[in-house]
Amino acid sequence: MELKSLTPDILVAGQIGAGDVAALAERGVRAIINNRPDGEGAGQPMLVDIERSANEHGIAFRSIPFTSGRQTMADVEAFRAALDELPRPLLIYCRTGMRSSSIWAMAQAGREPIDDLVRAAAGAGYDLSPMRPVLQALAAR
Repeated sequence: MELKSLTPDILVAGQIGAGDVAALAERGVRAIINNRPDGEGAGQPMLVDIERSANEHGIAFRSIPFTSGRQTMADVEAFRAALDELPRPLLIYCRTGMRSSSIWAMAQAGREPIDDLVRAAAGAGYDLSPMRPVLQALAAR
């Protein structure tokens, strides 16, 4: 499990498993947001197992799954609400971390400067520069 920082209290990762949750708890992670639908790939851990492990370790869990590139405004709004409601530090994850980084930036557009969002994602290894027009449109809302 490779954790990358988008902010000091928001981490992003590719797919995690139920067995990773204990290590996340030891690191002080207090919440997890899943962005990957069950059954997306062969051998993918089941969401219910990860959620059960999170509950056993006292970590809040939220699932906002969507297919990569097909997020809706309802997904973005649900993600924004989760960011506002969940304790920190928190981990967001999907298959590679890219869709989680993307929806994070979309949820933060209008709250944080777009350049800062793109730079933070780049620092974690995710190129969101092609999303600038989308982020600008969301910030203008």
